[in-house]
Amino acid sequence: MAASTHTVTNQVPPLVGYDVFAADLALSEAVDRHLAPAVLDEARGELGTLGLSAGSAQAQEWGAQANEYPPKLRTHDRYGHRIDEVDFHPAWHRLLGHAVTAGLTDAWGREGGHVRRAAGFLVWTQAEAGHGCPLSMTHAAVPALRTDPALAAEWEPLLTSHVYEEGLRPPAQKAGVLFGMGMTEKQGGTDVRSNTTRAEPLAADGEYLLTGHKWFCSAPMSDGFLVLAQAPGGLSCFLVPRVLPDGTRNAFAIQRLKDKLGNRSNASSEVEFDGTWARRVGEEGRGVRTIIEMVAATRLDCVVGSAALMRQAVAQAIHHSASRSAFGGLLIEKPLMRNVLADLALESEAATTLALRLAAAYDADTEEERAFLRIAVPAAKYWVTKRCTAVVGEALECLGGNGYVEESGMPRLLREAPLNSIWEGSGNVQALDVLRALQREPGALDAFLTEVGKARGADHRLDAAIKDLLTELADLDAVEARARRLVERMALVLQGSLLLRWAPPEVADAFCASRLGRDWGSAFGTLPHSLDLATIVERARARER
Repeated sequence: MAASTHTVTNQVPPLVGYDVFAADLALSEAVDRHLAPAVLDEARGELGTLGLSAGSAQAQEWGAQANEYPPKLRTHDRYGHRIDEVDFHPAWHRLLGHAVTAGLTDAWGREGGHVRRAAGFLVWTQAEAGHGCPLSMTHAAVPALRTDPALAAEWEPLLTSHVYEEGLRPPAQKAGVLFGMGMTEKQGGTDVRSNTTRAEPLAADGEYLLTGHKWFCSAPMSDGFLVLAQAPGGLSCFLVPRVLPDGTRNAFAIQRLKDKLGNRSNASSEVEFDGTWARRVGEEGRGVRTIIEMVAATRLDCVVGSAALMRQAVAQAIHHSASRSAFGGLLIEKPLMRNVLADLALESEAATTLALRLAAAYDADTEEERAFLRIAVPAAKYWVTKRCTAVVGEALECLGGNGYVEESGMPRLLREAPLNSIWEGSGNVQALDVLRALQREPGALDAFLTEVGKARGADHRLDAAIKDLLTELADLDAVEARARRLVERMALVLQGSLLLRWAPPEVADAFCASRLGRDWGSAFGTLPHSLDLATIVERARARER
């Protein structure tokens, strides 16, 4: 074949060698906004270093390798002894090690810790999302363990450590540990109160033996797990270590690894407990209340993780369109493509702005902010995670056939996109949780409306949307059937309020016109043509500023 037929033209170079943090104006501005001056310079330096690593060819290769070579279960050694170990590609350990060293499990004990960690999580998981699961659970285990001061004193320094040590050994012999969680069982799913795993108390106070199963247990090579089981006093929370203090393995039989749509680098498993030693966390019969703070923190990570996937997908779409020519010019210059890209950029910026606002509320830790989080977290988790799949799918289409090919990285993003909407309670669970807060905790609604009201008067479309929302909130009888509609409107009104206060006028105007004013179609790329779409797209472009 003639060599001339293999001349490559009009192909887009990879988006590589850039600072993922600095190139994301919505994120870097949120960090500036929410962090105190005393820690801002240090945080920006750390995030810039992490951003350069995330945008490097090395990190992108690690992400590809961790998914191309998924984890493998080894139930027995060569002699027939049960070992229940999972082997990961070295790239997985490099990703995790880099993340732990960067402090992505350390938020609870330093000033601005949640904003710093959320920003880092959003930056680093753009390189690879699957290893975010053990990072999230390790971070989120801290508030649950704090219900038992002795357990917290023993485990928290290891959970928040910046040292990653792979392999199963007694925790006391490690400089840092990772945690997992096991609540879901075959017969119940999200309905954890139907769990059948039994916890039989031992003579020593707080010690039990567990018998039962967990249908979904992610990151089974973690050092410890928080699980729910039925104790004599009712459903309770327990800490299950993989390795006991004397160095022997706890009874933790990994039956199989899940063959998942996406999230392939992460091992999700089914595990059996048979005389498994555990320590109770919190009081008997109060397991859900004990573990709920862990659930809330991982739900926030679902929002942050979805914002990360959206940001990477949008960055790839804009990068492609800025380099690819068609029909006599660059794609990014075509009015219709510009409309699509601007619409995607709006969704991405709204998700990032909301995610960092929630992280800042965790840092503030006031009564009002805790009340705000009670509604805002499930509402954000419902809406942002749902938008993720639509955004990534449309962004992939911007690359055309090139985006449908594995080497582009877009198929991996698309397979990952639905996960956060399912993990820690799917859409209906989040919507019903918002209703529960509205009906039982009036202070949560007051805090939510106070936050939304901070932008009142700034845009007539927001004002009208708030009025309509109040009308819907006035009648909570028989509200379950319209819960999704209500929670969607709450999330959009909150995003609109935040963007009006903090985003450039072009972004806020376009969001209010489309999402609140309803001047919008049923697909991306249907924004009003009179908006400043070029400015919105340029703001979202991933390059050094």
